[in-house]
Amino acid sequence: MFQPLPFVTRLTFKASDRPEAQEARERLAVRYGDAGEENAQVIVALGGDGFMLETLHDTLQRQTPIYGMNRGSVGFLMNEYSEDDLLERINVAERAVIHPLAMVAIDANRKQHRALAINEVSLLRQTRQTAKLRISIDGKVRMGELVCDGALLATPAGSTAYNLSAHGPIIPIGAQVLALTPISAFRPRRWRGALLPQTARVTFEVLECDKRPVSAVADNFEVRDVVEVHIAEDSSASLSMLFDAGRSLEERVLTEQFSA
Repeated sequence: MFQPLPFVTRLTFKASDRPEAQEARERLAVRYGDAGEENAQVIVALGGDGFMLETLHDTLQRQTPIYGMNRGSVGFLMNEYSEDDLLERINVAERAVIHPLAMVAIDANRKQHRALAINEVSLLRQTRQTAKLRISIDGKVRMGELVCDGALLATPAGSTAYNLSAHGPIIPIGAQVLALTPISAFRPRRWRGALLPQTARVTFEVLECDKRPVSAVADNFEVRDVVEVHIAEDSSASLSMLFDAGRSLEERVLTEQFSA
């Protein structure tokens, strides 16, 4: 369980490759000092949502809280950019703790590939042929054949990303469920997916894999020509993001459900 942060005085700054992010990092480091990743109490990430995910992956072992400011395009996981009163904002920020998904993907050569996903694990067809997937939950086959462009399993934090674009449900952060969502399902055409308990262990088997190759993607880590993919939440891994007071991740997810 996370303890409250001590009063934060030591920051380090990381920035995406975008010029505006790099320029912001230089100005902020001069203004607030840069303690370095080893000594910092909080990492300030400057970029977009993709860079936030990259920073979370890079700091998984250190578990230093991350406060993002938007110097990118989308910025759903980022706070509004401002160079003023940064320490004050961070010290009253609200914390969101998330657990990633652990993926074990087995390719056509029976080699295992392991990766963590903060947003989602997605299976995607590699050619013009639709994919055929068999889906098991906790060892029991729940769908013998799903013909589709793909499917994904999303965390609550990732439910507003690719999952939402695929018409999956938005999940409140504290709901303790995962979203299993088809991507352009052809058969059964009306299947819209399922909500699973966060303890569920999901297995995808790729049917006719020689004719209908499929890739598996955990956030930005891709494995081609998979035959099986096993996914479960890794409750031993905890990631911490900080959001401005009154603009918590939970509030953002709730607001997203009422947006046009």
